Amino acid sequence: MPKLRAALFCLVGSLAMAQAPDPQADIWAPVRFLVGEWEGTASGEPGTGTVSRRYEVILKERFLSERNQSTYPPQEKNKTGEVHEHLSLFSHDRTRNTLVFRQFHQEGFVVTYVLNRALGSSNKLVFESEQLENVPDSWKARETYERKADNEFIETFELSQGGKPYTVYSRNHFKRRLADPGR
Repeated sequence: MPKLRAALFCLVGSLAMAQAPDPQADIWAPVRFLVGEWEGTASGEPGTGTVSRRYEVILKERFLSERNQSTYPPQEKNKTGEVHEHLSLFSHDRTRNTLVFRQFHQEGFVVTYVLNRALGSSNKLVFESEQLENVPDSWKARETYERKADNEFIETFELSQGGKPYTVYSRNHFKRRLADPGR
């Protein structure tokens, strides 16, 4: 029995070590470039407008938060205009060893996305929905971040309904808001 107990301790210890993240690895490496303040142009179904966004690593580097505001003035495509806000939280799922992000929209929609490494590259991150709340079951969503430079990226938001191909709903072109040199 003591040998069995020792073997179990070794097995449990090995499993714990295998699941423990590498302390040298930066789990935020793929999205760390986002940290900071951004502004840019928005285009798509709601029309054309402006967008501002802030990314910040929070809670002892366990989460990456994002706050977004898109403003669409009244225009032919959107007679009354609109201001859209959403909040996102990125996390690292240790079990799946991947990034997950949850996006909370002012309309009450909540989307849980998972990084799809197969569709991405070193300059392109593709997140596909695995769960949508307050949206019909047949819908899917996809967010793609294309890093153009250290201070520039394009975000494309796509939707799919009923197994049809994804179509672009909106595209945002961001440039980093640079610090005021007079400060």
